Amino acid sequence: MILVTGAAGKSGTAVIRALAAQGVPARGLVRRPEQEAPLLAAGAVETEVGDMRHPGSLAQACRGVDAVYHICPNMSPDEQEIGARLIAAAQEQRLSHIVYHSVLHPQVEAMPHHWAKMRVEEMLFTAGLPVTILQPAAYMQNIAGVWGQILDEGIYRVPYPVETRISLVDLEDVAQAAARVLTDPDLRGGTYELCGPQPLSQADVAAILSKTLGRRVRAEAIDPLEWRQGAEAAGIGGYQLDGLLKMFDYYRQVGFTGSGWLLAQLLGRPATTFEQFIQRLIPT
Repeated sequence: MILVTGAAGKSGTAVIRALAAQGVPARGLVRRPEQEAPLLAAGAVETEVGDMRHPGSLAQACRGVDAVYHICPNMSPDEQEIGARLIAAAQEQRLSHIVYHSVLHPQVEAMPHHWAKMRVEEMLFTAGLPVTILQPAAYMQNIAGVWGQILDEGIYRVPYPVETRISLVDLEDVAQAAARVLTDPDLRGGTYELCGPQPLSQADVAAILSKTLGRRVRAEAIDPLEWRQGAEAAGIGGYQLDGLLKMFDYYRQVGFTGSGWLLAQLLGRPATTFEQFIQRLIPT
């Protein structure tokens, strides 16, 4: 049995589906009872309700499992504290494997939520248990947040220059790679960067959207202040808002790119291209 923490989110649900497709039993840790039924429908054989921020929840969830795939709540200010609790629970239960869902380039201190994941990686290396780290790039699925705008206005707006190059990855590819790492002992102990086939500028993204949708879509950079006002109106604030703004500032200065070679090796096939992903979104 494999425990997937943060299982109700899009990453956790995708990993549950990938494990179920291989016939691997998984228990999903969710925060609210109403999240149990959808996760069971996705293929989990068990669910556990608990809050990773509360003492005892991770200890309870780890009982009776062999390994854990740990996904912390997205951009949580408690990432390091939760990581320490997860490690303590895994040590207590003597789990055979911890796989940590980290992020591409956690070494960058300028992005606080990346840096927090690096600190958790550091703790994991001294945990005395077999540990594997996955470092996915930005998800192709994130475009869903502006999909309606793209279809309605033909504009793809981003809070950084349209020349900014970013490596994107299909979450379904990440989930399949996670399932392989969880089930192949030869892959234990590695740190794996997971990126799609090629970095894309935001102008490249708009060109692919134009080609695939059969209509013109242009990329447009918006002022970070304008983006911030929209985010605050949507209820985003505090640590999450600060982290996103610092991440966008880093993107403006450096971009966010990596190699897609390793993901293809883990998948045993070419990784999904952005054009292939967009084709999946278009109703047939």
